[in-house]
Amino acid sequence: MSRTSPADGIRFAFGTLTALPVRVTRWDREAARDGMQCAPLAGLVVGLCAAGVGGLLTVLGAGPLLAATATAATPAALTRGLHLDGLADTADGLGSAKPADDALRIMKQSDIGPFGVITLLFVLLAQVAVLCQLYETSWARGAVAAVVSATTARLALTLAARDGVPPARPEGLGAAVAGVVPRARAAAVAVVVVCAAAAAGLPFGADGAVRNAAAVVLALGAAELLLRHCVRRFGGVTGDVFGGLAETSATCALIVLALG
Repeated sequence: MSRTSPADGIRFAFGTLTALPVRVTRWDREAARDGMQCAPLAGLVVGLCAAGVGGLLTVLGAGPLLAATATAATPAALTRGLHLDGLADTADGLGSAKPADDALRIMKQSDIGPFGVITLLFVLLAQVAVLCQLYETSWARGAVAAVVSATTARLALTLAARDGVPPARPEGLGAAVAGVVPRARAAAVAVVVVCAAAAAGLPFGADGAVRNAAAVVLALGAAELLLRHCVRRFGGVTGDVFGGLAETSATCALIVLALG
């Protein structure tokens, strides 16, 4: 098998983590490794699209609440709700308090249980509430928050795909990407994203830079706690767990950006 090109990794990232019309040309461990390293790039594009939708509505005269709702809805649309579905399924699996095999079976079912519904409700409410608060301050703050949260969400996937994290099932997206990213590379990608987030906050002063960097770091900490809990409960990660990690880190990043 020939070595992957940077384009193969980018196609893998966009083809598996978004609904954008990108065709995955290679589906092997090397492509998965490069693709998961590029996951924050897919998040950046999703975040820019979300910020653009919010900005367009603001220019057309929409209020902060409508702009915030559309901004939160855009990532869901650009992933066909994949990450939100994963969050709901993960909540149902964890909330069931059943053994790993039974919990995984619950997560694989097509319907959403009460834990999933409640989790989705509060997560989306939190995202809209934060974005509305920031849009009331200025469109720029809301736009930067949308980009930072979406990028952080995919960075959490890069870290969750590091070596040493096992898959819970032998098939599916979780098995395809579990353990593919070397720890050193995952850490390097995280440093780049934290620095980029801090730079994006500089127009709002030193406090903005610190808050953006803190939002990324604290959101990744929350995702890491969830990841470790899921590995203990399910024996590893699944595609649903990856979705849950993305939405958890995105929401936590937004909450941090709303504080202070």
